[in-house]
Amino acid sequence: MPETSPSYTHKTPLVGMTLDQLKQVVKELGMPSFTASQMAQWIYQGHVTDIEQMTNISKANRAKLGERYHVGAMPPVDCQRSVDGTVKYLFPTDNGRYVETVYIPDGERATLCVSCQVGCKMNCLFCQTGKQGFEGNLSVRDIINQIYSLPERETLTNVVFMGQGEPMDNLDAVLQATNLLTAPYAYAWSPRRITVSSVGVKNKLKRFLDESECHVAISLHAPNHELRATLMPAEKGMPIADVLELLRGYDFAHQRRLSFEYIIFGGVNDSMAHARQLLKLLRGLDCRVNLIRFHQIPGVELKGAPEETMLQWRDYLTAHGLFTTIRASRGQDIYAACGLLSTAKKTADEQ
Repeated sequence: MPETSPSYTHKTPLVGMTLDQLKQVVKELGMPSFTASQMAQWIYQGHVTDIEQMTNISKANRAKLGERYHVGAMPPVDCQRSVDGTVKYLFPTDNGRYVETVYIPDGERATLCVSCQVGCKMNCLFCQTGKQGFEGNLSVRDIINQIYSLPERETLTNVVFMGQGEPMDNLDAVLQATNLLTAPYAYAWSPRRITVSSVGVKNKLKRFLDESECHVAISLHAPNHELRATLMPAEKGMPIADVLELLRGYDFAHQRRLSFEYIIFGGVNDSMAHARQLLKLLRGLDCRVNLIRFHQIPGVELKGAPEETMLQWRDYLTAHGLFTTIRASRGQDIYAACGLLSTAKKTADEQ
């Protein structure tokens, strides 16, 4: 019987559990303590989909475990494939919703963009996910499952938390997920392979910076308070000036990287005066800027800037000592903007 069967809905998933949590499971079931490490190995290194596949655990203990738990792997229910190799997957969640995960191959690198919430509270003007409203946080299982059940899992070199939702708004789950990705008993990745983005939820961002060594990306998109507030309502209560003050207290001069995401909108934030403001805003920070092309989403009047503007900004900022790149556009022939595929699925389910 597949573990996606409705008969498993009353059982607790093991995917997403830490070693300490697995030890508690083993203790409660009266199983040998070393069974927890065996389970962790089967789950995070073996990527089993059924408890019966954990063959070095006794049959009696597998039966005992199976009465109350299941592995909890949930395969994607849909996907869109681009001519450039990008694949957008739609994964089911614990609360019966759907989230998007984007696999982006690029030569020897393969990056996975994962989601952390269904919808988002931040409601940025340019983001389709924000138009969905907020429908709930993802569990640790939901987050890790986007990697666990990814068909291309073995090829991954990097994971970015830049999908649906604000990571700092679901911080406990994001921290546990990144801990599993870096823990020796689980995925054993270097934290330098993981980047977590945020609009800048200051107090929670501080906790993340203190408890994690992963890279940080700040969604900036405007070089001053007034303009940013028109694009990103979160700026009104969480000013970028406060976020920058926090960031200046941390060391980004060595292995850990700080980057700023800046979507260039034609006629909105794309003048050379804005570029000069950005230089002044970020002066003294060890950081880089990723310039992003804007691609239209339904119901939003914003438009992208000409390629000439993108290149002019990159060259100007780099010449003035701010390392700047233009992020390559990927998957433009599929549901490219974050939130479009899950919105389409939600609409179809409601009809």
